[in-house]
Amino acid sequence: MAAITDLKALRERIDALDDQVLQLLSERARCAEQVAHAKLAEDPNAVFYRPEREAQILRRMQTQNLGPLRNEQVSRLYREIISACLALEESMKIAYLGPAGTFTQEATFKHFGNGIATLPVDSIGQVFREVEAGRVRYGVVPIENSTEGMITHTLDMFMQSPLRICGEIMLRINQTLMCKQAEWQQAAKIYSHQQSLAQCRYWLDKNLPHAERIAVSSNAEAARLCALDPESVSIGSQQAASIYGLEVVQHNIEDQPNNTTRFLVIGDQHVSASGKDKTSILVSAPNRPGSLYHLLQPLAENGVDMSRIESRPSRNMNWDYVFFVDVQGHEADANVQQALSILRDDVDLLKVLGSYPVAVM
Repeated sequence: MAAITDLKALRERIDALDDQVLQLLSERARCAEQVAHAKLAEDPNAVFYRPEREAQILRRMQTQNLGPLRNEQVSRLYREIISACLALEESMKIAYLGPAGTFTQEATFKHFGNGIATLPVDSIGQVFREVEAGRVRYGVVPIENSTEGMITHTLDMFMQSPLRICGEIMLRINQTLMCKQAEWQQAAKIYSHQQSLAQCRYWLDKNLPHAERIAVSSNAEAARLCALDPESVSIGSQQAASIYGLEVVQHNIEDQPNNTTRFLVIGDQHVSASGKDKTSILVSAPNRPGSLYHLLQPLAENGVDMSRIESRPSRNMNWDYVFFVDVQGHEADANVQQALSILRDDVDLLKVLGSYPVAVM
């Protein structure tokens, strides 16, 4: 009897806490509406989405988190709160590499929450074009995978696009094997995006060595084709399996247990410093001995930490290359400013692609 009484008391306590949480959420939402009115009073074209402010809130909540919820769970809850409040200020539409059921869609909702409208498009180039035309506010595109490296099409788009990077998203990628029938070991074909096929290469070699591997435009398209072909399986997200009526027959078939893809948020917005930022630049130097050394020297001399460098053909001249470089810090930071100023005087091209908050997991 005592246990029943204790359980009743705990449930009453939870009900009382839920009442308080709802009251505080409503108060926060009203504050968000007041922020919108204040911004519009100052500027009719005010920008409501502030990536740096959002990152600061999430980091602060993680710092104050004492459990038992994990930091990742706290971030997910607060992203939805922020998303719902932001929707009261501005209705945002985000383009992403579709169709529905791709990991890019999952990354979009992870970053922006569910208080947005979305536009799935067929290609990375189309994401850029939708944002450039103003039909959506922002776009989300993949940029690199921890197993398979850079997405070169995204890099190439930055050479010609005026858009800037406004944020980054890190998404843990769990690849699942799905099909219409349970006898997946007898499959004659495997549909998937080429990146996912590569991320599961060794598992496929061991478990489906004789099946033909067919690369398609997206994992969602792979699931659609698989639903039409009973002799096939496909690789992708659990969401794709649900959308296309497939059964997940194997979980986590990726070869690397820490398989992660990085995505970029693109827009026409200059993002202020958040306190923990990253800057991406595109740079090209004359084709001469020691040119790469001269590119990196100003960064080292000014204490700027480079986290990634990737080269791509410039497409202007044979054997001429441009370098995509990620550095720690914001372009407004004194040491980053100084390094970029020196670089501008010694290179053929320097384009700052954007400064943005380091992804909050």
